[in-house]
Amino acid sequence: MKLYLASKSPRRKEILTNAKYEFIIESKETAEIMSDKLSVYQNVLNVSYEKARQVFLDHQDSCVLGCDTIVVYNNKIYGKPKSREDALETLKLLNGNTHSVISGVAIITKDKEYRFYVESHVTFKKNSLSDLIEYVNTNEPLDKAGSYAIQGLGNKLIEGYTGSYENIVGLPIEEVKKVLDEVLI
Repeated sequence: MKLYLASKSPRRKEILTNAKYEFIIESKETAEIMSDKLSVYQNVLNVSYEKARQVFLDHQDSCVLGCDTIVVYNNKIYGKPKSREDALETLKLLNGNTHSVISGVAIITKDKEYRFYVESHVTFKKNSLSDLIEYVNTNEPLDKAGSYAIQGLGNKLIEGYTGSYENIVGLPIEEVKKVLDEVLI
C-alpha cells in the first residue's frame, strides 16, 4: 500500500524520511479553519483530517497521513504569523512562559481512519526584547506556528520542553509510527 503525506512541510518530510518510510508528497489547498466554538484539540483534529481526506479522495487504495500543528497559550491558538510584527508580538507573549504544542494527526485507509493528537510543552527563557527582534529579523519565524522553530535558530530562546520533540517540530513520529506499522503491513 502506498503512503501519501498530505503536507508540503519540509520538517514533516524530514521526520518521515528519517523514520525510513517511503512516501509520496501530495497536498491539496485546505482551509485551516479554527472555530471558537470547538476546543483547540477538536480544531487541530479537524484540520489534520481535512488535509488527509482531500488527498485520500484521489488515492482511495492508499494510506494518507495528514497533520496540523498549533501553538496554544492561555487557550488561544497561535498559528503562522501574518507579518514580522505579528511574529514579534507572539514571541513577546510566549517569552518567559510555558505553552502547548499540539499536533492533530489523521491517517486514512480504505478500511479504517485514525485520528489523534499529541501535546508537548515548551518553556521559553526570559529573553530580552533585542534577542526577540534579532530572531524575527532572521525570517525563520515567518512560516512557523507560534513564530519559532525549536529545531532551528529559535532553539536559543527555549529553556526546555516536555513531551515529544518531533511533535514540537511538526510530526509526532513515535505515535504515527505505531499506526503506520500496523497499517502498512
